[in-house]
Amino acid sequence: MATFFITGTDTDVGKTLVTRALLQGLSAEGLACAGYKPVSAGCESTPEGLRNRDALLLQQAASVALPYEWVNPFAYAPPIAPHIAATQAGQPIDEAGITAGLRRLEGSGADWVLVEGAGGWHLPLNEHRLLSDWVAQQRLPVVLVVGAKLGCLNHALLTLAAIEQAGLSLAGWVMNRLPCGMSCYEENLATLRQRLPAPLLGEIPTLSDPDSANLREYINISLLRRARYSGSIHR
Repeated sequence: MATFFITGTDTDVGKTLVTRALLQGLSAEGLACAGYKPVSAGCESTPEGLRNRDALLLQQAASVALPYEWVNPFAYAPPIAPHIAATQAGQPIDEAGITAGLRRLEGSGADWVLVEGAGGWHLPLNEHRLLSDWVAQQRLPVVLVVGAKLGCLNHALLTLAAIEQAGLSLAGWVMNRLPCGMSCYEENLATLRQRLPAPLLGEIPTLSDPDSANLREYINISLLRRARYSGSIHR
C-alpha cells in the first residue's frame, strides 16, 4: 500500500490537476488507485447531495470505483475556508472521520491512495488543529504542487520547511504553469530544482481544457513508484 498527500504552495495552484495526472499515470500502468479529498468547500447542491467538482474529477480519474461519499466525506456548500463553512453548517470536521475514511480507501482494493489537501499546507480544521497535523500524525509522504507565478519560490521553500519541521518527507514535486504566466520560468524552475530535495515529477503546461486533458504524459510516474519503496516513506 502506498499513500501520498498532495499539497500546494497556495490555493488554486493545481492540486486537483496534478492528483488527476498521477491517478491517470497509475491507471495507465494497470495499478489500482483511488483519490481521496477528505475536506472540500464550494460544493454544488444536487439531488444526490453536495458535490465538489474537484472530488468528482478524482473519482472519475481513479481506477477503483468508489461511492462519492468515500472520496469526499466532509463537503460544504459555501466557497470559503472549510473550517468556517463547517461552523456555519453546524457540522464540524471530524478528524477521526478523516482517518476512518482513509482506512476505508486503503481497504477498498486500491494499492495506491492519493490524498488531496485543500488550500495550502496549513489548512485549519477547527480552532485547534490543522490538516497538516493530521498528515503528520498519519506519517504520509508529501507531493508538492508549485503554481508557477511570482512568489512561488518563497511559497515553495516555506512549505518545504513546514513539511520537514513536521518530520515528513517530500517525495516529489510538480511545476504547474498557471494561466497568469510567469517571467523567467526556466530560471525559476532551475532554482527550485537546486533547492527542493526531491525529484521533479513533471511539468504541466497551461492547458485550454484541463478537465478533459490526458495529463499522464506530463508526469514521470516511475519516479513516484520509486518513491514508494524509499525506506522513509513506505507504508
